[in-house]
Amino acid sequence: MSVRYAWNRRGAVAVVAVTSVTLFMAGCGAEAKPQADKPAASTSASPKPESGTASTAEQPVEEMAVLKGRKGLELAIHSAERDAGGFLTVKGQLRNTGDSGTAIPAQVSGDETEVVKHGTSLGGATLVDSVGKKRYYVLRDTDGRPLTTSGLGVVSTDDAVEVFMQFPAPPTSTTEVSFQLPTFEPATLKLS
Repeated sequence: MSVRYAWNRRGAVAVVAVTSVTLFMAGCGAEAKPQADKPAASTSASPKPESGTASTAEQPVEEMAVLKGRKGLELAIHSAERDAGGFLTVKGQLRNTGDSGTAIPAQVSGDETEVVKHGTSLGGATLVDSVGKKRYYVLRDTDGRPLTTSGLGVVSTDDAVEVFMQFPAPPTSTTEVSFQLPTFEPATLKLS
């Protein structure tokens, strides 16, 4: 390879590199204001609630059951649905109706060492099928983490946290179960 060829090759690479950086920098500056003759992006007719805020004010959600807990905590259950994979998912909202912020009691995680080591969760929840005489526990993954909302801390006054719990699904002949969560009163759920 001649010196002239190597020098031209380096020069070409340098030109390509400079051009690429220039185009990249020009693309990064594309946050210009919209032109006056172009209409602004339209907004949808139904505004979505901001993340982290409860949307119950706009659309009331039907509650299957409301379980009362300690210090103003309530668990409102909105759905208990079977899926094709053989699971039953319970969804709801954990609310604080008290006068001050309330910490989620550690008892709601249950007392299994494998679950407790993963932090505060709703891993202590169970479903009781009184007809089939079976108790169903929250499912766990291979590392022992419960398949439920976890990392729960303090719930502020008039605040709510969306929660879920996943259980093995009872037989399709079971249409009703008792839902139990430590420190909360039990409730009967109709399964869909």
